[in-house]
Amino acid sequence: MHEGTIASLTPTVCRLLRITAPELVSEPYLASVDERALAMLGDNGVQRCLIYCPDALGDHLWSRFPGEAAAVAEHCPQRIHLSSVVPPKTPVCFASVFTGASPERHGIRKPERPVLACDTLFDALLRADRRVAISAVRGSSIDLIFRNRAIDYFSEDYDKEVTDRALAVLAADSHDVIVVYHQEYDDQLHQTEPFSVPCLQAFRNHVGSLQRLARAAETAWSAHDYAIIVAPDHGAHCDPESGVGNHGLEVPEDMCVSHWYGFYPSVRNATRVGSV
Repeated sequence: MHEGTIASLTPTVCRLLRITAPELVSEPYLASVDERALAMLGDNGVQRCLIYCPDALGDHLWSRFPGEAAAVAEHCPQRIHLSSVVPPKTPVCFASVFTGASPERHGIRKPERPVLACDTLFDALLRADRRVAISAVRGSSIDLIFRNRAIDYFSEDYDKEVTDRALAVLAADSHDVIVVYHQEYDDQLHQTEPFSVPCLQAFRNHVGSLQRLARAAETAWSAHDYAIIVAPDHGAHCDPESGVGNHGLEVPEDMCVSHWYGFYPSVRNATRVGSV
C-alpha cells in the first residue's frame, strides 16, 4: 500500500529541516517519517541532509534482490512505499520530487528539461539560508532543470565522478543539503532489459555508492543531527516489442517505488536520544 507519491519528499524534507515548504506542495509530509525523526533526534529536526537519487530503481528490484534491500536498510532503515507520477519519466518525476507538486502544477509533463521557474525545495532552502549542493551527471535532468539558483552545481562526467565530488563536498562540511544523482542503471536498462547482467551490476553499483556516501557522512557530519534519504524517481519494465527496458507507462513496474530514510544524532545528541 502506497503512503503517498514521490512528491512527498519535498514537504517531508522541509518538515525535517524545520523550514517552510515551497508554495506548490500538493501533499502532506510523511507523518511516519516525522515520528521516527522525533524519536531519533528530538524536537529540533536535522541540520544536514543527504539525498541520494539513483535513477529507475523500482520496487520490483528490491523484491527480487532482498540482499541489496537489506544493504540500503542498514543505512536508511525506514522504507516508505510510494507511487511515482504520470508519466513516470525522469524529468517529470524529479520535478515532482523536488517541488512537492504534481506534473500538472510544476509544468513538466513529458521528457523535456526546461529550467523550472516555479518554487522548488531549493528555493525554500535558500530562503531559510541553507547551503545546497547538487552533484549530478552532466546534462541529466537533475543537473539542468533546477538551474539559475544560488546553489552549488557540480556537473560530472558519470556516476563515479559524481560520487567522488559528493564525497569531497561531504568532507568539507560546507553544505546543509547535498543531492547526489546517478544514472547507470537507467542507461543500462534502455540498452538491455531491467534484469540483465549489466543492469544488475549497475544496481549493485548504486547500492555500493550509497554505502560509501553513508560512511563518509558518518565521519563528516558527526557533529550534526542528520538524515540520509534514498529517493529514486520511477521503476522500469521490459518492452515486449523491442526486448529492452523502458518506462513511462502507468504500470506497477514503472510506478511502484520506495524512498528510504535514516536518521543519525550528533555525537552530543546520541547520548540523549540513541542512534539508528
